[in-house]
Amino acid sequence: MSFSELGLSPVLCTAVAKLGYTTPTPVQIQTIPIALQSRDLMAGAATGTGKTAAFALPMLERLLVAGKPRRGAPGKPRSLVLVPTRELAAQVHESFRTYGRGLGLTSTAIFGGMGMKPQIQALRGSLDVVVATPGRLLDHMQQRTVDLSGVEILTLDEADRMLDMGFMPAVRKIFGALPRNRHTLLFSATFMPEVKALAAQFMRDPAEIQIASMNTLTVAITHRVHPVSTDRKRDLVTHLLKTDPSQTLIFCRTKHGSDRLCRHLSDGGFRVEAIHGNKTQSARTRSLQDFKSGRTRILVATDIAARGLDIQQLPMVINFDLPHVPQDYIHRIGRTGRAGHTGQAVSLVSREDQPLLRGIQGLLDRKIDVIPVAGFDAPEPLQPIVRRFRPTRRSYR
Repeated sequence: MSFSELGLSPVLCTAVAKLGYTTPTPVQIQTIPIALQSRDLMAGAATGTGKTAAFALPMLERLLVAGKPRRGAPGKPRSLVLVPTRELAAQVHESFRTYGRGLGLTSTAIFGGMGMKPQIQALRGSLDVVVATPGRLLDHMQQRTVDLSGVEILTLDEADRMLDMGFMPAVRKIFGALPRNRHTLLFSATFMPEVKALAAQFMRDPAEIQIASMNTLTVAITHRVHPVSTDRKRDLVTHLLKTDPSQTLIFCRTKHGSDRLCRHLSDGGFRVEAIHGNKTQSARTRSLQDFKSGRTRILVATDIAARGLDIQQLPMVINFDLPHVPQDYIHRIGRTGRAGHTGQAVSLVSREDQPLLRGIQGLLDRKIDVIPVAGFDAPEPLQPIVRRFRPTRRSYR
């Protein structure tokens, strides 16, 4: 199937073809035709499935009238995308600029960690697309520097992450400022009850599509666990990175833990950087760009800072610390094994981590290989148990 068969206009198909996109992904095949019908849509799709294009392309299509752009009024964007983090906002904004290049459409990204004045200046213009985090957009609404009454189409991306991160009160206030007759698209890796409740309140008879289960999305990824005592984790990471020279993303649970590991690896001669909430936005952006370009081989990150990191062929993800919530394991490892490529998900697990490992195995409903590394064996063998789990909220640091 081609993009033209999905119902996209020739001008947009030409723009997509110039990017080398020839065949739509499953999420694009199932969602774009529905979105083009202006029907509200709930789509269950995780990162790495092509979901950004799945909502960006029909949004751009709607913004084109007979193949030509129609300007919105100054300060009144015609469409809005809400995302949970700064990095994801920057990534989605760049996707709109890429897909819409040459179409005469305008867009901007609005998120925290940056000055308000440049954003206010951008919002004074005629904008087709605004990509925003809820908190910063709410700031602009309170200062009356943006008017959402002209929004024709809204996309809420990673709705489950917004729920986890406590953004739902802000999201509800934003929804209240939008026109009732807007077209709404909602994307979420999981449909938690709270997400469904939000959809029931603010969407009109939405079509519901589940692209693939989280377990299906991990098939291209090799999962393995290395037992190790907590005090030897840093040494084991050094050993693994020396053994495998692949570009690697390492997840730590806390900001301070990320900094400590980054210093340890830097002292060991590795080109490494850390990103987390204590870093300035400019520093985080620079670190991500260096990693994506290959100038930095290793990136150490917390969960919240790594949201939006999009690398097509990232070979390996290492969980230095296991996440408290099993779902976050899926989001972490979703950075590898993308777009048909294979990937490795490596977890360092101490005795104290075993309850977290059980939760992850319950989510995957599959065995994870436990492979001791000579010289780093944990004092006591791991005894993983596969069981089901009930998703819970997490607290982001």
